[in-house]
Amino acid sequence: MKLRFRLFSALVLLGLLVVLAGCSSNAEGNEGSQSTVRIGIQQSLSPLWIAKENGWFEEAFKELGVEVEWVEFQSGPPQFEGIAAGKLDFTDVGNTPVIGGQAADVPFKEIAVTADGMLANAILVNGDSGIKTVEDLKGKKIAVAKGSSAFGFLYQVLKKYNIDPSEVEIIQLQPDEATPAFENGSVDAWSIWEPFISIQTIRNDAEILINGKEMNLSSPSFAVARQGIIDEHPEFVSTFLEVYARAAEWRTDNKEEAIEFFSKARELEPEVVESVLNNTNYFVSPITDEFNAGQQKVADLLFELGAIEKSIDTSKAYDNEFAEKLQKGE
Repeated sequence: MKLRFRLFSALVLLGLLVVLAGCSSNAEGNEGSQSTVRIGIQQSLSPLWIAKENGWFEEAFKELGVEVEWVEFQSGPPQFEGIAAGKLDFTDVGNTPVIGGQAADVPFKEIAVTADGMLANAILVNGDSGIKTVEDLKGKKIAVAKGSSAFGFLYQVLKKYNIDPSEVEIIQLQPDEATPAFENGSVDAWSIWEPFISIQTIRNDAEILINGKEMNLSSPSFAVARQGIIDEHPEFVSTFLEVYARAAEWRTDNKEEAIEFFSKARELEPEVVESVLNNTNYFVSPITDEFNAGQQKVADLLFELGAIEKSIDTSKAYDNEFAEKLQKGE
């Protein structure tokens, strides 16, 4: 029961925020004549950083008479708290947070898939930990951000290797908390995403115990929009995806310039940035049946574990209209 309580906690908070948001849906111009769009951004080296630093969103939304406000987050679940409260309009996020958001009835839609995430999540161990196999994790402390893509990845790994979650000690830590805990040995392993994988393996000689490629497991990322903005301002959604796609294309087509860009913008060593770019690919595409099948498996597992309180149909969270129009050049 203790495990279930910890897994439920973030989702209960989301449910409360949905209620609060419903009581104040007109606050700060969230409906009707909205004059500001709020874009969430994480520490991953996503196309959002390229567009942010170059002012591409500001330029595009200015033509619509709208300003842009940026909000930085440690992981995906807090972004859904922002969406639930009507304080966040767009973001890109990993696969598990959208499942938690949907289960908590947060009003949003996934408007495109933006990465396949095959190498974007991994379980790390320190080189001198003595942990050589997944089975060696039994009895060990594992750090992970609750509800994150790495959270879903961790539980899928445990299931595949027939390890009951009660056989490990899962420590719920955001990346800024997990970094020192992992480096000083307070935890034995860390389920985490890029760029932290490359930072730890290159800077600190951490080792990848297992990643998505070895699991043959995709952990995709999605562009997400608040339902209210889809309903009231579909032109904003089209603009967001157009700019995102431009930045994703630039990131792919200009690798050397992208390495230099992220090194300066995020204060990372070029070799770390190059590793992250090699491990992550970004694009804008409609969400296919194949991606949905993977999402449904994760959602079913989380429901089985009690991490979400109801069974969900993940396809109900998709809105491919805007990505399909962009793909057709409309």
